[in-house]
Amino acid sequence: MGHANEEVDAIIRIADDWRGEMLSQLRRIVLAAGPAIDEDVKWKKPSRPEGVPVWSSNGIICIGEMLKNAVRLTFPKGAYLDDPTKLFNARLNSKSVRAIDFPEDGDLPEADVRALVAEALALNG
Repeated sequence: MGHANEEVDAIIRIADDWRGEMLSQLRRIVLAAGPAIDEDVKWKKPSRPEGVPVWSSNGIICIGEMLKNAVRLTFPKGAYLDDPTKLFNARLNSKSVRAIDFPEDGDLPEADVRALVAEALALNG
């Protein structure tokens, strides 16, 4: 995880506002959900040369992105997850993908996010 870990650290440092701290908190929650979770950086392109953090285990669990007004945690298989506390608030019309946008003054329900990550990890087997 060494090189990818440093790349994610750099992505977090790029933000000079609340978004870096939010992504850092989400990263901590995701990685704490299970020792089998790998961290990587994918999808480097001219509009986002640093790429985006991706956490996986037998497939992608979730993706972290800093948007203009939110930090988004995207679950590629989110439609297959139970969401009893209704965290998903983005990508709701997709057949498989669901996401959570965390705005600047929004709540970060750690236990609920951790439960979604653990369920996504279990779904991947």
